Amino acid sequence: MAACTPGAEKTALRKAVITAYLPVARRLARRYGSPPQSREDLFQVACVGLVKAVNRFDPSLGHVFLAYAVPTIDGELKRYLRDHTWKVHVPRRVQEKHRRVRRAQDGLARNGRVGPCSTHDIQRRTGIGEHDIQQALQADQARNPVSMDERRALDRGTSLAESLGAEDPTLELVTDLVALGSLISQLPDGDRTVLELYYLRSFTQRQVADAVGISQMHVSRLLNRTCAFLRRSLLAS
Repeated sequence: MAACTPGAEKTALRKAVITAYLPVARRLARRYGSPPQSREDLFQVACVGLVKAVNRFDPSLGHVFLAYAVPTIDGELKRYLRDHTWKVHVPRRVQEKHRRVRRAQDGLARNGRVGPCSTHDIQRRTGIGEHDIQQALQADQARNPVSMDERRALDRGTSLAESLGAEDPTLELVTDLVALGSLISQLPDGDRTVLELYYLRSFTQRQVADAVGISQMHVSRLLNRTCAFLRRSLLAS
């Protein structure tokens, strides 16, 4: 059609082709299994794709029209669904408030507003309460949530999925603490008391010595000996 000479003949041919392929557009629209109230909208979008296919089709390239029309219509439908539907379920009342908030933001931008709109500006323009505005703004994330496969440039191109389940450096510490618990339970009562006062209750060595009735030098030697035992046992386990 793109190669045809403009005129009445081209107009008539264009209309005939569009009419003949309307059932194809409807079938493609139905493939997306939308709710009944949205099916007509999707059919209209499919018709837009059909018109684009008719206008751009060039038979001299050797393609069959149907093979060209189907991906063109399908692409139009996918773009519409990407831009106008929600990938995560959001209540209809929140969707409506989201639309009103977006219209208010667009209106403020057209009026010369620079930068993000404040909640007060949106509230004054829409009459929606502050809580509902915040809810509507948060719901915007449900329209285009981050893909698990999206590559993040600031993180050497790794995807979110690849970063989930990564090694946690604190996990080894937890393992060590669990192992220490069993080792500490093997210590004599007096040694455990000194460790508890010094490391858990933040006593000074002088305060520990006074509490258990031994010299500060004895406390120091006991701490060194006990920590060396725990270190050797932990490395050997």
